[in-house]
Amino acid sequence: MWPESEEAPRPLRTGLTTGCCATACCVAAAHYLLVGTPSDSVNVTLPRGDVVELGIVGNERLSDCTVKSSTIKDAGDDPDVTHGATVFVELTLTEQLGVEFKAAAGVGTVTREGLPLAIGEPAINPVPRKMMMDHLESLSELHGYNGGFTVSVGVVNGEQIALKTMNGRLGIVGGLSILGVSGIVRPFSCSAYIASIYQGIDVANANGCEHIAASTGNRSEAAIKAYYQLPDMALIEMGDFVGAVVNHVKKVPVKKLSLCGGFGKISKLAMGKWNLHSQASSIDLGFLATLAEKQGADDALKEKIVASNTSIEALKHCDQQNIDLALAVCEAALLQVRKKISPHTQLEVWVINRQGDMIGRAGDTMA
Repeated sequence: MWPESEEAPRPLRTGLTTGCCATACCVAAAHYLLVGTPSDSVNVTLPRGDVVELGIVGNERLSDCTVKSSTIKDAGDDPDVTHGATVFVELTLTEQLGVEFKAAAGVGTVTREGLPLAIGEPAINPVPRKMMMDHLESLSELHGYNGGFTVSVGVVNGEQIALKTMNGRLGIVGGLSILGVSGIVRPFSCSAYIASIYQGIDVANANGCEHIAASTGNRSEAAIKAYYQLPDMALIEMGDFVGAVVNHVKKVPVKKLSLCGGFGKISKLAMGKWNLHSQASSIDLGFLATLAEKQGADDALKEKIVASNTSIEALKHCDQQNIDLALAVCEAALLQVRKKISPHTQLEVWVINRQGDMIGRAGDTMA
């Protein structure tokens, strides 16, 4: 029993993907066109068979054969940039059989190779497309409709929201992507973020980038970009998910991979941690003391390292005694990653300080 003065933690709420929202809008618009009445809510069957209900906030008849339906995306407790966004579909009945997808305002268009969609296609991923097609087919059979559909998917203010995503780097211009594999957004699962890492690597590879640099944050990305003068397409914003980068590079031929991050993050990688978030892994000062010892640290310095408040303080103690702890961390991290990826991929690991200066590097060959 929780004390009365404390609030019991509630379970995190799941949410629904933009693909699920677009499907709901398709269902509402098709019902309006085929039955003649607007819907306040509709049911959507997810890829695994579960059924969810979504509210419809707008049904507008644009012509005799076109209806625009809208819903509000609820991402649950996930920190999703599209949470609260209005997703809409303009659905048109056509004489031509099948379903044609178009990008309405706020949904982007594919302009580069490497994505699961052809250049020029609206950025509506394969699973959402299938969800919409399946629901439209079911409604057509139910109401005896023998024609086809044009599905234009949009997001209100989507072009502005997309500036907070990696779409521009992936070659998706003009707005957001309509995403989702399961239809469900699971709080803090970060599946969308990891998917964007995979897509970033795929796009870079498909467009001939032989050198890819993955960084933990803005400062590390700026440092590695400036050092090599890399194009944006070659830069992967991996955040804490170095494991996602390493796992995908196993499958995708990359000639050279640079990993760059702050001292604390790379220290975790040196220990073999593949999720660098503070909730998933922590810095082991004893481990840093062991690395420092291999660089010549005496017992007094090792004690200072173990007693440090942060890894940065430990690094400072080592710098004062000319012990290159940053190099030792890079070398240990390099060994961890080398175990996972092809020997044909040239590998290097960089560490930066809080000012964004490069302070350590280890690699297969010198740059």
